[in-house]
Amino acid sequence: MTGNELPGGTYRVGDLTLTRFGYGAMQLAGPGVFGPPEDRDAAIAVLRTAVELGIRHIDTADFYGPYVTNEIIREALAPYPDGLHIVTKVGARRDDQGNWLHARTPAELVQQVHDNLRRLGLDVLDVVNLRVGGLDAPEPGSIADQFGALAELREQGLIRHLGLSTVSADQLAEAQTIAPVVCVQNFYNIANRQDDELLDSTARQGIAYVPYWPLGGMSPLQSDTLAKVAARLDSTPMSVALAWLLHRSPNMLLIPGTSSEDHLRANITGAALDLSSDARAELDVIGGEAQRD
Repeated sequence: MTGNELPGGTYRVGDLTLTRFGYGAMQLAGPGVFGPPEDRDAAIAVLRTAVELGIRHIDTADFYGPYVTNEIIREALAPYPDGLHIVTKVGARRDDQGNWLHARTPAELVQQVHDNLRRLGLDVLDVVNLRVGGLDAPEPGSIADQFGALAELREQGLIRHLGLSTVSADQLAEAQTIAPVVCVQNFYNIANRQDDELLDSTARQGIAYVPYWPLGGMSPLQSDTLAKVAARLDSTPMSVALAWLLHRSPNMLLIPGTSSEDHLRANITGAALDLSSDARAELDVIGGEAQRD
């Protein structure tokens, strides 16, 4: 299987070609994205399977574990095959109890970039996303100092492209006055549609949109409409939800995570569902239903 055979084909991010169906490495760490996995060999196997199946877009962060996922990625995949692109994030850290803490001073961001380079075994990072907001929503305020620090590293050749995570439209616009933004990674799925306007705006600008928690995250998706459509298609609600995202916009890139090879294959199969226009129209109303609830 090649990238073009994966659901959605590929999308250009700057001068990089990423498969629209990618892989999120978050779940390779232990419970709560903290500590090592129960089965390190299984984590290595799922990464190698992802690449064998044609995935060329892996999303990670050095604060997953912390450090665990990047170390496993390097062990599993280095030397990295041609065309494989690793996207990472900076702007957070973990304490000894596994809490998620902000780490956004320019000095902290610079150190995190160097930490990602070292643990991944790379000389340059393909894409670095600046994580700005809280767990699931943007926080207001300027990001000029933080994004400017990453832009300087880009000028130095340590980063190829820059992205943003958990940001508002205003913050995206501010960042674009400093350096090009190639992707936005925000909370979005079939039931959480607050970012519809920003998604459409990024599509017009040729900026990739990468939804995290595409299947609901800590609150898995639940919808009678989703379940009914899935039953009619002899599929599962989660498969239909992934397929809907790929149909939603051509700049949508998916990074569902799993620590299971079987689940990885099921996600790919599910995302490849061909949804009719009637099915998509029926599913489109789910976001409004969720907001009313």
